[in-house]
Amino acid sequence: MKYKKYFRKTSLKQKGDGEFFLEEVRKRRPKIFLEVGVFHGVTARNVCELLFQIHNNEFKYIGLDLFEKNDENKSEIIPNTNFSNPFKEIYFKYIKRQDPYTIEAVEDLLSKFKNNVHLLKGNSNTILKKIDMTNIDYVFLDGGHEYETVKNDLNCCNEVIKNNGTILCDDYNLSYAPGVKKAIDEYVKNNNYKCEILRNSRFAKIEKQ
Repeated sequence: MKYKKYFRKTSLKQKGDGEFFLEEVRKRRPKIFLEVGVFHGVTARNVCELLFQIHNNEFKYIGLDLFEKNDENKSEIIPNTNFSNPFKEIYFKYIKRQDPYTIEAVEDLLSKFKNNVHLLKGNSNTILKKIDMTNIDYVFLDGGHEYETVKNDLNCCNEVIKNNGTILCDDYNLSYAPGVKKAIDEYVKNNNYKCEILRNSRFAKIEKQ
C-alpha cells in the first residue's frame, strides 16, 4: 500500500519510510490501533485506510496528541507545524480555513472513518494512564521525545506487549533527542522484551520474547 501525504506534513516523508511503516502494521493485522503523536493526521489516515482494507469496518483507531502549541510543552520537541510550501499555507489559511495541527482538522481528514476513530487531546503523561490497554494490539509511539515522557508512554502501554501486541517506536536513534533511545533501551532490558531496530535505526519494534 502506498503511503499518501494528503497535502499535509508528516514525519514519514522520506522515500520509502511510509510504505515500510505500513508494511510493518500490515504484518500484524491489528484491530485496535493506538497512535501517540498524531500531528497532522497523515499517518492516522493511512493506517485507517490499511485497516479498512484488512478488516472492513471491524477496526478501531485511537489517536492522542497535544493538538496545540503552548508554553506548557515547550520542553518537548514538537515538529514544526508551518509549511515550507506556500501553496499549502494558502490552501489551509484561505480555502480550508483551518490549522491542520488541531483536533478539528484531523477529525476532518479522518471523517471517512468517523465511526472507527477516537481522538484524544492532551499530554500523554496523564492521558495514557486513563486508557484501557487491554484490547489494544498495536501502538505507534511518536509523541514527546523527552526521556521521562518516552519512559512514561512505554510503561503505560506495557499491557499491550504482555498481551502479545506490538509497540513500534519512531525516532529511535534521533541525534537531537537521545532520551528516546535511552528510554527504549532501558524499557526493553528491564522487561526482557525483544527489540528489533529497523530502517537504519529509525524504528524500534518491541514485542515479547
